Amino acid sequence: MKPRDQFLTKDFLGADTGSTREKARDPIRFRTIWISDIHLGTTGCQAQRLLEFLRKTESDTLYLVGDIIDGWQLKRRWYWDQSHNNVVQTVLKKAKKGTEVIFVPGNHDEAVRQFIDLDFGGIRVRDELIHTTAQGKRMLVLHGDRFDGVISCAKWLAYVGDNLYTMILKWNQWLNSWRARAGLPYWSLSQYLKLKVKNAVSYISSFENALAAEAKRRGLDGVICGHIHKPEIREIDGITYCNDGDWVESLSALVEDHAGELRLVTWQEIVMPHQTAKYQKEEELCVSPS
Repeated sequence: MKPRDQFLTKDFLGADTGSTREKARDPIRFRTIWISDIHLGTTGCQAQRLLEFLRKTESDTLYLVGDIIDGWQLKRRWYWDQSHNNVVQTVLKKAKKGTEVIFVPGNHDEAVRQFIDLDFGGIRVRDELIHTTAQGKRMLVLHGDRFDGVISCAKWLAYVGDNLYTMILKWNQWLNSWRARAGLPYWSLSQYLKLKVKNAVSYISSFENALAAEAKRRGLDGVICGHIHKPEIREIDGITYCNDGDWVESLSALVEDHAGELRLVTWQEIVMPHQTAKYQKEEELCVSPS
């Protein structure tokens, strides 16, 4: 069994401590969870899947790392599904029950930056901050848009790109509706296209290097961000770079367990662990020998 499968089976399903079926109903506890780029207020937001993730997990601290509400899109066209309301209510409920919730605004919800250092309904609004893991590692937490040259130097171009991105996401919804009917797992067309375009790959690499360099300049151990919708954990020049992904394409989050280990998890792993293991096995059987 692969280490990844062991993590899914033992930690998520509690196979070693009792009934798998009974344990699967209990929320999975983490020390910390980071989520970002939810884009509430857009048709591309996977709010229902995020709700399922939030209901299946508990944490001491929950970081909302920017672009939680998409003010850019709401200015153009009002869209607010009941599931978007439910996400907000679920987060507020977690804060009321004792979860420390910290909101770090991004460029799409930049209007919230006027409330930096204030608290609302148990939610702390901060521009950036340093998180110390259970292992003592000091991690800079910020959205990351300030290190995006397009946002900083040509905001009009970012708006154009946002419109094109929205169009691709509509195609993505149609494609995944068909895949769901065919019994296939969620797959992101937009993420696939980004990783296939040379300029996009170069842009992502530059962004990651800039964030890592900032953390190193401040004498920190790592950085945790969002913004570019690409979940990642990797070492860059001695700095641990972490991106928690998004809830439009990758449906991912960054989590810290109580031993201080950082991992990326997805909606499928948390909500449908058995199906995830099945798809991984099927993919392995379909790989042609090199």
